[in-house]
Amino acid sequence: MKKISVKEFFQTKKIDFSLSLITRPTTLDKDITSEYLNRPGLAFSGFFERFSYQRIQVLGETEITYLQSLKDEELYNIIKEVFVYDIPCLIITKGLSIPSQMEFLANEMNIAILSSRISTDKLYQQLRKYLSDYFAPSKTIHGTLVDVYGVGILLTGKSGIGKSECALDLVERGQRLVTDDAVKITVIDEMLMGTSTNDYGHFMEVRGVGLIDAAKMFGIQAVRRNKRMDVQIELMPWKDNMDYERLGLSDNFAEILGVRIPIIYLPVSPGKNVSVIIEVVALNYILKRYGYDAAYEYTQKLQEDLKKKSSVKNSEHAK
Repeated sequence: MKKISVKEFFQTKKIDFSLSLITRPTTLDKDITSEYLNRPGLAFSGFFERFSYQRIQVLGETEITYLQSLKDEELYNIIKEVFVYDIPCLIITKGLSIPSQMEFLANEMNIAILSSRISTDKLYQQLRKYLSDYFAPSKTIHGTLVDVYGVGILLTGKSGIGKSECALDLVERGQRLVTDDAVKITVIDEMLMGTSTNDYGHFMEVRGVGLIDAAKMFGIQAVRRNKRMDVQIELMPWKDNMDYERLGLSDNFAEILGVRIPIIYLPVSPGKNVSVIIEVVALNYILKRYGYDAAYEYTQKLQEDLKKKSSVKNSEHAK
């Protein structure tokens, strides 16, 4: 199960979320295991039946005002009752001050309390986006990801088939490289997003030449950090006895992390300009998105032509 420690979350996001630590540093040793957030207003009022304690608890002005309205003994008892649960951390918005009993009990019961200067609604939205991206399902596959006319093309195939060389030719033709050799795929809003597995830059391995830096060689406009994956192209050696798709009437799909995308099995042979074909695949994908399917249009016209010829032939026989 994916998780992130409260300490790592605080250290990496304290600037982005304007965070400061109210409790002792030793309270940061718990883990965040849920991408969801919770507003614990009902729990502080004594209702625990559906208390989502395993989430980050966000307290805004409403919750803090309510707690400050309680008498000291009642406040102490309700906070202690809430803190019995294994809460990863609490975040107080707007830089609001908390009751001293809350800070004392949080230190005693090892629950981190963080403060943010950001407003409740804004912080809630930013936290949801961050946690959703962090906990999104992901996997890393061997392949190359390129942006061709705005279409994310995932190139896969056996090692040495020519994925990097195709990507290099596409970049030279004005397309953009996302990552070479290894692609980290993440599901975000039911879409497959691809990026590099590291932050080293846009390096490519060209057999016989070695490593090159695509960004430095072709310019920053030739690369991008991430891209939605729209089509997978599986490069495979040409075989004479293989039955390859000729018209494109049947659609094939690959499933990655539960999301289906079109896949094209593209045979590779000496002298074949694979880069041009990849560009054609991208343009054809765009046309289909706009409602034009060349294979369907061709078969429709073919059928209409056959019907006309058949009707002419039948009329001649009738004479």
